[in-house]
Amino acid sequence: MLIGLVYDLRDAYRNLGWDEEHLAEFDQPETIDALCRALESGGHRVERIGHGRALAERLVAGERWDLVFNIAEGLGGRGREAQVPGLLELYGQPYLFSDPVTLGVTLDKGLAKRLVRDAGWPTAPFVLLEETRDLEWIGIACPLFLKPVAEGSGKGCDSGSRVRDADELARVFEGLRTRFDQPVLAESHLPGREFTVAIVGNGAAIRLALVAEILFETDGGDDGVYAFATKEEGATRVRYRLVEDGEARQALEAALGIYRLLGCRDAGRLDFRSDGEGCPHFLEINPLAGLHPDHSGFPRMAAQHGWSYDRLILTMLEAGLERLKIQDSEAKKNLRKRPEA
Repeated sequence: MLIGLVYDLRDAYRNLGWDEEHLAEFDQPETIDALCRALESGGHRVERIGHGRALAERLVAGERWDLVFNIAEGLGGRGREAQVPGLLELYGQPYLFSDPVTLGVTLDKGLAKRLVRDAGWPTAPFVLLEETRDLEWIGIACPLFLKPVAEGSGKGCDSGSRVRDADELARVFEGLRTRFDQPVLAESHLPGREFTVAIVGNGAAIRLALVAEILFETDGGDDGVYAFATKEEGATRVRYRLVEDGEARQALEAALGIYRLLGCRDAGRLDFRSDGEGCPHFLEINPLAGLHPDHSGFPRMAAQHGWSYDRLILTMLEAGLERLKIQDSEAKKNLRKRPEA
């Protein structure tokens, strides 16, 4: 197959004066290189397209691919992750991973939590803070955890995001609103274990479903918060331990239900934290999970499970081809040759 790879590279925006935190969701060259090697190991040809604007130019010029492997984060606003899938659908171009509706809903953590809560899955009490006067009727007691409503990769999260009184609440809210120019999500702090769940597949055809407990290094400086700095240095500051105990099984059951509820496709990662009684509560979902071969949680969890990086990526591809009902015989032949761990 001819596969087009769409992505946002950090270096493409660093020259515009963006700081490292605002670049956090974009990919590094090592990720793109690893994805190309993995796809080529299955016998496919890969074209590096780049960001959404480069994709638009090539689509307008009439170029097409058998499939687009989309990991682009997009630019500007809470609908940014939906930009590339919307463009691909406009031109009838098949692609991997979730559609514009799912990507728009899941990036907005408040919207996602409302849907999850209304479907009956546990999620911590929360409120959306848009203006300073909203602090007067917040309605949930401290301690609280504050974060920008539509950011990923731990942006805006650190040890100071956990607030213990009204003064801290006001200070942290104003700081986040100024830095990110968007509403702030405030939710009750959950004191229990933290889990992440990695899923590959669609509907009843789930090919991989792993639960890992997130364990922080004591000298990491983030006070047990899965922060921006922690994710940037994930290989040294956080460990993922695959677990299958009762609490982990609860998280897995909820993750599979929420994954289907929100319409995720082909792969995704969900985060949970338990309350004081050991019940996992939904935090957020990432349908475009990080795929850096060494730093990102998804590949590290798969490696603990005994899967190579190439096997993980080609299994995601296989899930997408089955969903799209792509019957290309050459593609199927190449997929059967996918490398084992």
